[in-house]
Amino acid sequence: MTTPSPTPIDHWISGTRVPGTSGRTAPVYDPATGTQTGEVPLASRGEIDDAVKTAVAAAREWRTSSLSRRAAVLFAFRELLHAGSDELAAIITAEHGKVLSDAAGEIARGLENVEFATGVPALLKGGFSEQAATGVDVYSVRQPLGVVAGITPFNFPAMVPLWMCANAIACGNAFILKPSEKDPSAALFLAELWKQAGLPDGIFTVVHGDKEAVDALLDHDDIAAVSFVGSTPIAKYIYERGTANGKRVQALGGAKNHALVLPDADVDMAADAIVSAAYGAAGERCMALSVAVAVGDVGDELVTKISERLPALKVGPGAEADTAMGPLITREHRDKVAGYVDAGAEAGARVVVDGRTGDVPADGFFLGMTLLDDVTPDMSVYRDEIFGPVLSVVRVTTYEEGLALINGNQYANGTTIFTRDGGAARRFQNEVEVGMVGINVPIPVPVAYYSFGGWKDSLFGDTHMYGPEGLNFYTRGKVVTQRWPDPATSTVDLGFPRTR
Repeated sequence: MTTPSPTPIDHWISGTRVPGTSGRTAPVYDPATGTQTGEVPLASRGEIDDAVKTAVAAAREWRTSSLSRRAAVLFAFRELLHAGSDELAAIITAEHGKVLSDAAGEIARGLENVEFATGVPALLKGGFSEQAATGVDVYSVRQPLGVVAGITPFNFPAMVPLWMCANAIACGNAFILKPSEKDPSAALFLAELWKQAGLPDGIFTVVHGDKEAVDALLDHDDIAAVSFVGSTPIAKYIYERGTANGKRVQALGGAKNHALVLPDADVDMAADAIVSAAYGAAGERCMALSVAVAVGDVGDELVTKISERLPALKVGPGAEADTAMGPLITREHRDKVAGYVDAGAEAGARVVVDGRTGDVPADGFFLGMTLLDDVTPDMSVYRDEIFGPVLSVVRVTTYEEGLALINGNQYANGTTIFTRDGGAARRFQNEVEVGMVGINVPIPVPVAYYSFGGWKDSLFGDTHMYGPEGLNFYTRGKVVTQRWPDPATSTVDLGFPRTR
């Protein structure tokens, strides 16, 4: 049987697919089979420059478009995205590997951000103060930046771009997307929908690439702002290089999300939630729960209930209806995650469920679900962001000890508490030093009319993603102070009586 040739994947510039010209490419795989399905171009600095020039020209016209026109395009895009959700979910599953229900959920959360952005006529209203001084009025407006860029990760190839581009475009900017080269086709699907929705050519651009393309975007004089989601080391690099070049930068980094389980918690509910949050999308989520902090004597019951649930969850191709967890994104990443399990076991953690020996398909980049007990903060399996289906259980004696553990972690993206005690929950939400907090909620991702982002090494800069902070990020404030001559003293014929 002949293996089909990999499909060439193009850039999207000025409203059409454009083949790469750099001569450099990268393979795109189906993680469920391990076979190469696509070939993505890696843009040169010259190609980036050409794309930016097109965006600059388009942005000049788009910034003068009426708010009602922008809203109409966003509403049309929302309808097209909703209608095409199944097709887009299949594209995501084919290149990322996550199960179809996870892909559909990703698109639904992205749609929420589009729906928020459709309200741009109300969201961009400024303020007005009449008679700030005698005959003087003062008012404020927010204006677009021009051309902005988004550099997005492989784990949410549709949702994270929608976090950025919906607000950026609604605010009157041109948006250049540099998606992950590991699963780039979702970005082109979005580009086609934007065109069908009536967005002018050049306002949404897709350029594929690696570090050369990223550096070209960060260095380009005509790009005013850069949004990024990814690992902490890269977020730090993006932030430092972008700001050094005078750009606005919002850079969201890594995570090590903890669940604090108190002795009074509904342990069945907590176990269900933690299993879903730890192993969904093979743990390749920045909001995945990777550490369960068991307080007091709840640890034994929690570990037992989690371990009892895992055998019933099938690991396999994401396109199969009965699959609970798909493969990891690459063979190299799969092996790296397995190495963390090795290191945890060698350091003294108890391997309760071993994903290295799990019942998984022989082909593809699969690793079973792993549960480690008796993990301590000095172990690499606790310290590092693993980004895989590995859940560590750390045991503590008191609430205070658990809180101190969470607050002492370098990452402060998301956390949650499981308890029946409202007072304990309220105390936790006030005392925990983390950007997003859940109470009996496994994945506390804010709805679209709030904003997403963590603290400490999970965020570089001071601006969170999407929602109100996203609108502010993609616009600049301007205050106008005005005085007009008194009509009663004017010598110009106004065509009506001059009265005070």
